[in-house]
Amino acid sequence: MVARTGRTPQVLILGTGIAGLSAALKFADSGAEVTLICKADRAEGATRYAQGGIASVWSKQDSFEAHQRDTLDAGAGLCDERIVELCVREGPDRVRELIDLGVKFTRRAGAERGADPAEVFDLHREGGHGQRRILHADDLTGWEIERALLEKTGVHPRIRLLERHVAIDLVTEGKLFRRWRKPGRCLGAYVLDETSGKISAFAADITVIATGGAGKVYLYTSNPDTATGDGIAMAHRAGARVGNLEFVQFHPTCLYHPGARTFLISEALRGEGAVLRNLKGEAFLERHHPMGSLAPRDIVARAIDFEMKRTGDRHVLLDCSPISPEDMRTKFPNILEACLKFGIDPTHQPIPVVPAAHYTCGGVLVDENARTTIDGLYAIGEAACTGLHGANRLASNSLLEGVVFAHRAAHHALRETPFDASLAQVPPPLPEWDHGQAVAPEEGIDIAANWLEIRSLMWNYVGIVRTNRRLERAKRRLDLLRAEIHAYYWNTLLSRDLIELRNLLEVADLIVTCALGRKESRGLHHTLDHPERDDVHFRRNTVI
Repeated sequence: MVARTGRTPQVLILGTGIAGLSAALKFADSGAEVTLICKADRAEGATRYAQGGIASVWSKQDSFEAHQRDTLDAGAGLCDERIVELCVREGPDRVRELIDLGVKFTRRAGAERGADPAEVFDLHREGGHGQRRILHADDLTGWEIERALLEKTGVHPRIRLLERHVAIDLVTEGKLFRRWRKPGRCLGAYVLDETSGKISAFAADITVIATGGAGKVYLYTSNPDTATGDGIAMAHRAGARVGNLEFVQFHPTCLYHPGARTFLISEALRGEGAVLRNLKGEAFLERHHPMGSLAPRDIVARAIDFEMKRTGDRHVLLDCSPISPEDMRTKFPNILEACLKFGIDPTHQPIPVVPAAHYTCGGVLVDENARTTIDGLYAIGEAACTGLHGANRLASNSLLEGVVFAHRAAHHALRETPFDASLAQVPPPLPEWDHGQAVAPEEGIDIAANWLEIRSLMWNYVGIVRTNRRLERAKRRLDLLRAEIHAYYWNTLLSRDLIELRNLLEVADLIVTCALGRKESRGLHHTLDHPERDDVHFRRNTVI
């Protein structure tokens, strides 16, 4: 993987999760100069909170065909079969690279270092998987992967990592040269340094969106505060195609407690035997799917939503009694510790749980090499719509997707982009940011109020179960908010909160628009007005 002859490629990567960090190392190891932009602390993001693990065919009892079949079944007819196959088949090599980088996945008790790799690692099974194929690091897999990647990127001589820098907008030839009909090539981005308040132009030959998902568009979410859909919103404003944003995955089991900030209870608990019950103690999932508590996430989330509405209860219970206390302590120490902190002992009592927005299955449309529809712009990780997840992500396929497409993006970009020094200067110098007549905000209450209104209406009207009336009402209210937020944005000096508010509004509107366009129920999109799946008219991506 070597860049075409000439000067050193300049790469700008927005985001420091598994996708962004993996891409940074791939680009830098191949000779590119990489600038990594992180809008919070470098370790803050969805990756560090991933409890379950990374799905990969690893044992002799498993097969590529079985993993592909499980992925396609979960995706409800919308997965790109070619993408599913390449992700599944390339997965083991990418996982081995993580191990070589120092990721310490949990090993089987008594496994020796020189043993067959297929027999060394402890494998979990999660909902929708027919085999044990989830490599994990206890129940803190994401944090372990993030740790290892940050250690490598932090000392790499060709990687510059900037914390508390917030990307505002992408710069394209269309914007720069006012060729409004076509975006042209992406030339970099404008970025706010939160500490100094200065806005700088970062020019790049290659720009990579790895900003994560948009869970914060909903009132209740398992996502960190950084998940405000920034990359999706910026790409759409720049002219890139986005799609399938109606497919928002709600994790079925988040801790329900007044003192908890939506702590995720891993699906792996159900893989080890835990059972979902209503407050009467009834195991209700069997009424909705033959796999019971191990059904795919969309079915489990809807079943819980249905049960809560039927009974009027505010939560359901996850009965962990089939798991031995010793296994709870050794396999799920982080979950056990968190529950005990709130006075819940899963070894002796069930865990109260509710669904919460968890994963954005749609995003910026890309091809098999992570290319968007704008030259020079790539998208990877949760911000991208690759075709792997279809209408519903199979558990633990997201970390897999991040490393596979980080590899493919770097390999393709450095092979296909010309860096000949005899060419015109690329990237060209970008103009400085123009503040215009913007003034300092008088108070932050407007941003906070609008933020709460967007998240509340999305939760109430665009949630697990939808109707045309609810979606249309959400659309009308978002249109009213757009005019207000637009005026506030252009007349006020920028802050991270204001940038995120603008992006939240943009993504919320895209989700509603996609949902209104799909007149059927499929995967994560379930509408009471069109309860059946329609393979004749809607077995296709929703593209904006």
